[in-house]
Amino acid sequence: MDTTLSTTLRGQLNDRRHRLEDAIAGAGQLDDLVRLLQQVDAALNRMDTGTFGGCAVCGESVNEADLLANPLVQYCLCRLDEKQLDSLQHDLDLARQIQTGLLPRQDFRCCGWAAHYRYEPAGPVSGDYCDILSARDDRGALYFAMGDVSGKGVAAALLMAHLNASFRSLIQVGLPLQEIVARQNRLLLETNLPSHYATLVCGRAEESGRLEICNAGHCPPLVARRGGVEALGTTGYPIGMIDDRSYAVLVEQLGPGDTLLLYTDGLIEARNGGDDEFGQARLTEVLGRHRDLAPRALADACLRELRGFLGGAPCHDDLSLMVIRREA
Repeated sequence: MDTTLSTTLRGQLNDRRHRLEDAIAGAGQLDDLVRLLQQVDAALNRMDTGTFGGCAVCGESVNEADLLANPLVQYCLCRLDEKQLDSLQHDLDLARQIQTGLLPRQDFRCCGWAAHYRYEPAGPVSGDYCDILSARDDRGALYFAMGDVSGKGVAAALLMAHLNASFRSLIQVGLPLQEIVARQNRLLLETNLPSHYATLVCGRAEESGRLEICNAGHCPPLVARRGGVEALGTTGYPIGMIDDRSYAVLVEQLGPGDTLLLYTDGLIEARNGGDDEFGQARLTEVLGRHRDLAPRALADACLRELRGFLGGAPCHDDLSLMVIRREA
């Protein structure tokens, strides 16, 4: 395993370990979190002893893309024959089609707001979650959400579909944002998958310009106004980690031309050939420089800046971004 890959994977594992330690410090139910922490420690120990990345069944090396998708994986596809591999590819192709079908239309207008998003999986399917919709009532509001399920691949994609269905159902019930996120947290915990959690930011934009944001451990949304760009912090833990957690809502007032940018860490953590990170500071600068662009054009500008920064280096993580601009 080359040094760059090893450094990247060790960083992912240590980041996951720090998050778990923080969660355990404030948690009531510890069993699942402690079990997951033990899995992370075991993976770090395999790195220290030189056995990390080996298949526990055949001893061959696990595919690097699979390790980047989930540093805890310990198995390769050694037991699959050609027919089984073809069947697996067919299932992945079908999963990609279904996931694409769950996405909203790319350009969305509602009650004085315009929105556009980009959704770029690192593999056949993605663990990123992206949604935009309007409630079927007279409240005159645009709802939006972006999330990132831990890991990538089919397991993360299945949980992304779970988020999609529950988010849309809870909105139509008319629940406030903080309750929607709290219920999403409980629903994900009930799946009994302690190794998977998700960061989630969702919001409600009214015709008056009032903007509500509830952020469960996701990347800080960026708001661009004429006076500059502001990062909005988190208001609670990621969902699926700790039960019985409450979530707060941030309230902002956006004027005509003001813009909100949501994104997943696949954007800001992308690294070029020199192992430099794109970073939130660079994204903030791009947003400030192009804040007057329409949502689609602004998304183009952000991704163009990213491609130039990468200089041909591949993205190893799912990448999503969403631009929401107040028009009136």
